[in-house]
Parts: sequence; C-alpha cells; structure tokens
Amino acid sequence: MSEWSEGTAVSTSARYDFDTVIDRRGTWCVQWDGVADRFGVDGLLPFTISDMDFETAPEVLAALRARLDHGVLGYTTWQQDDFLSAVAHWYGTRYGTGLDTGRLVYGPSVLSQLSQLLQMWTSEGEGVVVHTPTYDGFRKAVLGLGRELRGVPVGDTAALERELARADSKVLVLCSPHNPTGRVWTETELREMAELARRHGVAVISDEIHADFVHDGHVHVPYARIADEAGAGDGADRTDTGAGGGRAGGRWAVITSASKSFNFPALTGSYGIVGDPADRAEYLRRMETAEGLASPAVLSLTAHIAAYREGAAWLDAVRAYVAANLAAVARRLDAEFPELAWVPPQAGYLAWIDLRPLGVDEEALQRVLIEREKVAIMPGSVYGAPGFLRLNVGCPRSKAEAGVSALVRGLRTVRA
Repeated sequence: MSEWSEGTAVSTSARYDFDTVIDRRGTWCVQWDGVADRFGVDGLLPFTISDMDFETAPEVLAALRARLDHGVLGYTTWQQDDFLSAVAHWYGTRYGTGLDTGRLVYGPSVLSQLSQLLQMWTSEGEGVVVHTPTYDGFRKAVLGLGRELRGVPVGDTAALERELARADSKVLVLCSPHNPTGRVWTETELREMAELARRHGVAVISDEIHADFVHDGHVHVPYARIADEAGAGDGADRTDTGAGGGRAGGRWAVITSASKSFNFPALTGSYGIVGDPADRAEYLRRMETAEGLASPAVLSLTAHIAAYREGAAWLDAVRAYVAANLAAVARRLDAEFPELAWVPPQAGYLAWIDLRPLGVDEEALQRVLIEREKVAIMPGSVYGAPGFLRLNVGCPRSKAEAGVSALVRGLRTVRA
C-alpha cells in the first residue's frame, strides 16, 4: 500500500467530493494562469499561491446562485444583522468566544485592512515587528508604506521583547496561525505576547485568516478573547504615543475573512474586530471617505453568511482531506529523505519544508523543478528563509502526489 492509498479512507465523504480535478486554466487564475509572472515559464503545474483547487462549499454556491437570481446587484451594506449575526454565530460555535458585533469593521481584503491600520497607528520610518519567516504580503505592505520591518524568529521571546522595547516600534503584526510555518500559537504564548505589547505600548494586529484550518490536536484562540481577558480593551495602561493618536498601550485589532478557509478569495471581502471605539470610528471614517469603500461586494457578504451559517460540515471535511494529503507528504519525504524528519504543519494546507539538512542549493533546485519537472513550488527565500520550500497541497490527491513526486525527483537530481 502506498503512502497515498493509506489516506483514501478520508479522501472523500458522502456529501463532498475533493478528488475530482477541476480545470482552472483560462479562468484568470493567479495560481494557474499567472504562474509565468513569478516563475518565468507558462504551463507549470503550480503549488504556489495560497488558494485551493476545490470548489467552495455547495451551501455557499447555492446561496450565491439564489442571490444572483434576484437580479438586482445594487449598492449594499455590511452593517446589517444577517452578516453581523453570522460572524457572531461562527465565533460562538467554532471558538467558544462571545463577540460584540459593535466592534466589527469591514474591508476589501485582509491586507487592505492591515495597510489602513498601519497608517492609523504608525508614521513613516517607525518599526513594525513581525515573526520570521514572514508572509511576503506583510513585507510588501510594511515596506510599501515606508515603515521599517523588524523580524524576530518564531518562538524567540527574548528577541521579540527586544524589538518591542525599541522606542519607535509601534505595531506587532501577529499571524495566527502563522504563515508560512503553520504554527498554531498556544493560549500561553498569546497571553505572553499581549502582555509584552501592552508593557511596551505596542499595538497588535492579529491576522487570523488561517484560523479555520487548524488541524486536530491544536486549538486556535482568537486574539480578541486574549485582549479582552487581559484588559487590553478596557481603558487600562494607555499612554499617548503621538503618531496616529493616543492609547497605543491598549490598541489591538483582528483582521480575517472566510475567503481562505472556504476558498472564495476572488469575491474579495474581509472583516475585522477593533478593540477601541475611537479607533474603530477612525477606521470606518477612512474606509468610507478617504478610500471610498462604503459599499462592500454583495456576493462576498452572501458567501460569508452562508459559510458561517451552513458551511461547518464542508470545512471539517476539507480539513480532513488536506490533513491526509499532508500526512502522505510526510510519509513520502520520510521514506526518501529521513534526515528531514518532516512533520505536517499544525494548521493550513501549506507544507513548509526545511531542506537545509540535504545541503541543496535553492537556485539549482528551482531550475530543476521549473525546467525539468515542470512544477512551480514557492522557494523559502520569498519568505526570508532560503533553504526552505512551501508546497501547497490544498488540491485533489492526484495533484498533491504529482507535486511531491516532482519534488523528490528534483532533490535527487540536485544532490546527484
């Protein structure tokens, strides 16, 4: 029995089919049709950008079709009970966390929200702290705004405190769960980071777009719960910091979306939770006036509501399928290169693989993968970690098997 056939017990469910390959070519798809933009060659089999090759939940598709059948697609509002109560329902049933919907905000994307909050809470030249390796979208947003990116290794608390203690460090951007490593922060770690941020007057922006894809044995803890329980939003420990206004000591925001876990990022749309009422009001003012984004995409609202009200079973099924893909990758790598000792991530569908024990050259491996194996796999240098690789296995099992087989062959070639 192969490492792939061992996972067939969870490869499909009675309700959902994840094995069928859907041709995404010619659909303006970034992962498939845009592969040449990053890798310089068309026609590669891609394992790159973090979306999945699965249809979204049928419950979401049914809701979208019903909304389109209405026929009128005029301006709309997110500040209505159908959307707000759906988000609260999800937090209550999925995370056991009560949510004050009066704190919610909306934006076209998580990165758009991040950019807006950074502009509110920092000035040009000031420091933004991130964990390394770092999602490249964070790096582009921070540097594009003229802020200084300050990286600390994942899990290095001493380095984190050193950077937060710098007088001009103003924001900690927390990726929870972490991309690209798939690390799920424990409640203890989150409380420690919240305390360090409050102690040094640093605001926290927690990107939780991967939260719904935490695998069995691990638990996502929303930062909103941590901040509230720590008293970060109750008016305590606040000092005027100048840039962007006062009260940085208690500032925090969560930015997220259902689009990652339910695979509808092309619909756009994200939402956030802003702890301080004055900060929330300022965010909304900027989005609705300076940015001209008062009306969200109606299909995004429709998809979010359906996903959060009806999509839990689909999400559980796709997580199990992806977990089986990741387990099969682990078995294959262990059989071929036991020195890697690779284990699946705690969250997500992105296999973050440390190839340094093999001593291979990243550029040489990329040449072999592109020119000989005809696959596109993200090199670790994109995230500031040369020697690593990020392989997307949010796809039918046949594609995942083809990807890891190409990687194995490529590694053999480079080592030879």
